[in-house]
Amino acid sequence: MRSNRVQAAASGWVAKAVLLALALSMVLAACARPTPTPTPEPPTPVPATSTPVPSATNTVPAKPTAASSPTVAAKATAAPQATATPKPAPASIKLKSPEYGMQAFLWYKPEVASRDVQVVKQAGFGWIKQGVGWRDVEPAKGQFVWTQLDDIAKWIGEQQLNLIARIDHQPEWAGGGFPTNGPPANYEDFGDFCYALASRYKGRFRAYEIWNEPNLAREWGGRPPNPAEYAALLKVAYRRIKEADPNAIVVSAGLTPTGTNDATAMPDDVYLDRLYQAMGGSSAGYFDALGAHAPGYKAPPEVSPAEAASNPAYGGQRFFCFRRVEDLRAIMVKYGDADKQVYILEMGWTSDPVHPAYSWHAVTEQEKADYLVRAYQYAKAHWAPWIGLMSLIYIADPFWTENDEQYWWAITTPSYPNLNPRPAYNALKAMPK
Repeated sequence: MRSNRVQAAASGWVAKAVLLALALSMVLAACARPTPTPTPEPPTPVPATSTPVPSATNTVPAKPTAASSPTVAAKATAAPQATATPKPAPASIKLKSPEYGMQAFLWYKPEVASRDVQVVKQAGFGWIKQGVGWRDVEPAKGQFVWTQLDDIAKWIGEQQLNLIARIDHQPEWAGGGFPTNGPPANYEDFGDFCYALASRYKGRFRAYEIWNEPNLAREWGGRPPNPAEYAALLKVAYRRIKEADPNAIVVSAGLTPTGTNDATAMPDDVYLDRLYQAMGGSSAGYFDALGAHAPGYKAPPEVSPAEAASNPAYGGQRFFCFRRVEDLRAIMVKYGDADKQVYILEMGWTSDPVHPAYSWHAVTEQEKADYLVRAYQYAKAHWAPWIGLMSLIYIADPFWTENDEQYWWAITTPSYPNLNPRPAYNALKAMPK
């Protein structure tokens, strides 16, 4: 998913098409029309030519894309400085199991953003996920443009919602393969930004997701995914956020579900296991909750990874289902992290009949509604207490059209000023929480 215009469309699994049909062939999250710099998109597989079933190897999942918003000129301000060593954060930060979130696009159009925070609230959901492009906020080292984020903080506060901010998309001055989304040359520069952000919005932004899908090369500066490098970046971000706001929740990046294992991608379960190894077998000092992406593809939400792997109609691999999250949870438990929660940062089903890369696993709008409700119900019944936030995609960007693949994942139809809900929004609004 991209930064602020689809998150924000130039923001987990939600860049151009990643190959699902490198045997589909290669097969799982934003808000301005113009995009100042190209930013990477979530995985989009190449369409199959003779069969709607992806291959059993070499796959990166299809998912919607997100884009970067333009930077709005405003008076830049200097970064805050740490003044004292903060008290240590609690060893375990627990949410209710589950809590309910939606990804929205609050960056570009104030009139749309102020409406959409109310749309989330009226559905009975308590969280919004919003992308924060580092390049949009700190265009020069130590100089910050806070205009959009100040507005977002105000709207969130008025509706008494929680916000999780995904931080990525380094500025040009930080290096890291710009304009490709990638880690900066100096990780402490990223840490400084995290400190400035968490300081300014202490007590108002509740959680921070550190980067997006680093198991894809296109989200890692065009270089092969490297769990050890990500662990180092995550550790810096954790330290600086906790210095600024000890009560903030730091969440690891959602990984895209994939079976591809080469220079372009690493399977999410392999990546997570190697991340734990890079952290010395312990996530202490790295994250408070594990981020995950959980697209459902063709399978109903109750389908297990084993069932998805054995059924070609579902894709024939373990990651082609919502319950892939259980495989990641097992890795956490293996490394002694059973006390920490998993946050699903992107989840959903697409109804896309337009793009062959997605249409092989398209569902109807009514099925989408049914599956989303059942996914929340399944998690509540079977994943408590270890499941925390479950954030779906999306409240639609009003500029999307049917030619945008993310249009088909959304639970509303792009519209303004009136809301045009799809069946999924109405079903989720009526769903007992």
